[in-house]
Amino acid sequence: MTMPFPGGIDANSNATLIFSLVAAVIYAFTLGMPPTLARSAAKTLAVAMLAVLAALQGGPLLLVAALTLSAVGDAFLSRDGEKAFLGGLASFLVAHIVYVALFLRSGGGLELLGAESWRGAIALAMAVFALVMLVALWRRVGPGLRVPIVAYIAAILAMGVSALTTSSVSIVGGALLFMASDGLLAAEKFLVAAISPHRVWMRFSVWVLYYAAQLAITLGFLLN
Repeated sequence: MTMPFPGGIDANSNATLIFSLVAAVIYAFTLGMPPTLARSAAKTLAVAMLAVLAALQGGPLLLVAALTLSAVGDAFLSRDGEKAFLGGLASFLVAHIVYVALFLRSGGGLELLGAESWRGAIALAMAVFALVMLVALWRRVGPGLRVPIVAYIAAILAMGVSALTTSSVSIVGGALLFMASDGLLAAEKFLVAAISPHRVWMRFSVWVLYYAAQLAITLGFLLN
């Protein structure tokens, strides 16, 4: 079996990647179950192991930090309740800000968005997506959640646009998947009826898109 990093399947980096993938699959199969410590551990470890992988491979410190913050956010979101939701929102808000710094540091500058029309077009589509999300959520969330959600949408838009300044298709693709995952999560949590049968596939899709996003961004940095 060909592995992405030097050494066989038992090499530290390859084993860590497999650990991450297994945790992600385990969590996907427990999505419909009530929150338990084991379920929370699987969700948290999936991305935490990507942070360990980035550290093992000597990846950028900002990448390790963003993945670690994301894992903390996953730990919060694996539990029920508004406090856990706000903790997750805060963790991912900071993670997106760290990603913005990482992408801008690694990329060719915001002027690329004007120099290459495809980048500018995707950035415009991201801005429209963020605006639609904000308008859709504004009347459906309580006043106490409006400011955090506005801040979060601004952060994820900045993350997506900054990813467009990089030369990696994997990183740009990961940012797009991240935005899609967050949009679907917002719809599932605030726009879909609590008893809707659509919640099952939506939750599964949110997790698959999110994990694929983090994996694509991580490998985009480590394998380039």
